[in-house]
Amino acid sequence: MTDHAHQAPPTQPAQPIHGRVLVVDDHAPARESVVDVLRCVGHEAMACSSGAEALARLRADSFDIVVTDLQMPGMSGLELIREIERLRHRVQVLMVTAHASVETAVEAMRHGAFDYLEKPYNIDRLEASVARALQRKRLQSNLEPLASAAINGVPEATGPVMIGSSAAMRSLRESLARVAATEETVLIQGESGVGKELIAQTLHAMSARSKGPMVSLNCPVLSEQLTESELFGHCRGAFTGADADRVGRFELAHGGSLLLDEVTEINLGLQAKLLRVLQERAFERVGSSVSQRVDVRVMATTNRDLSAEIAAGRFREDLYYRLAVVPIQAPALRERGEDVLELTEHFLDEASRRLGRERLTLDAAARDLF
Repeated sequence: MTDHAHQAPPTQPAQPIHGRVLVVDDHAPARESVVDVLRCVGHEAMACSSGAEALARLRADSFDIVVTDLQMPGMSGLELIREIERLRHRVQVLMVTAHASVETAVEAMRHGAFDYLEKPYNIDRLEASVARALQRKRLQSNLEPLASAAINGVPEATGPVMIGSSAAMRSLRESLARVAATEETVLIQGESGVGKELIAQTLHAMSARSKGPMVSLNCPVLSEQLTESELFGHCRGAFTGADADRVGRFELAHGGSLLLDEVTEINLGLQAKLLRVLQERAFERVGSSVSQRVDVRVMATTNRDLSAEIAAGRFREDLYYRLAVVPIQAPALRERGEDVLELTEHFLDEASRRLGRERLTLDAAARDLF
């Protein structure tokens, strides 16, 4: 049996989605080149030469996507992205730059940019990124009712339950509702025991991937070799004891979400391979040279101070930036003390159901103690 038999399940080819795109670049040949490429694949593309002109066009007309250069006189591409965010224009933004840096890219994405492309850009990458941005735009529109319900505490479906109505929990729910309508990679940080995995499960359940698999990998419990095999799978004979082909977690999570629990426990060599998957959405099984593409939303958790881990050389800075496109801080219970009684009532209800008896309750003295 060849390696080709083990590629991730193919997805049905999607019908192309066409949208309205505004291209912003002070260099006329560059912006006209982007406009020509986009028009050739069916998009309605228009151009302007500055950030100020782009904002005026966005006020007067509706667009799905803005493709902007980074280095422009007057208002830079990054400043334009911040203004688009501040003014709440409902567009997806792609940044094109000849001066790409990890920090600039992450700053742009934290202010709402969908992706960034380096000059000279690859035409296929530009077309693919615009197509994915349009899919995200449609997805966000479809999920807005769900996000509104989550912010207002209205249950929409059975699934993971986050207990608590404190300010910290309301803020967390608002963040999850916004993030659920995107495909961004998420890093959930917080102390041990605060419910980081529950947050990830909730995010998956609220997203458009909820009908797909939710796969987890507990990184600290596995050896280096086993972790690589668990992530990417292996071919028979790849190493001693590999007596059969194995499907990895990325393949199992195809079409859904993958949670890397305590991701800082992965060694530096494997961190480099994980970075490549996040960048290219492709990987090889251990013992195979066949590249497999995968459609997975990656979430990661950590209880460590990543700044300290990076400074100590134990965690790659570029991997951190790729994981922390959307950072979420899980509040500790001491930050949400008003939720204690609500949590207690919830656990008493669960205990009553499991014991098959009437609902257990707290008397006044116990409630005061809590």
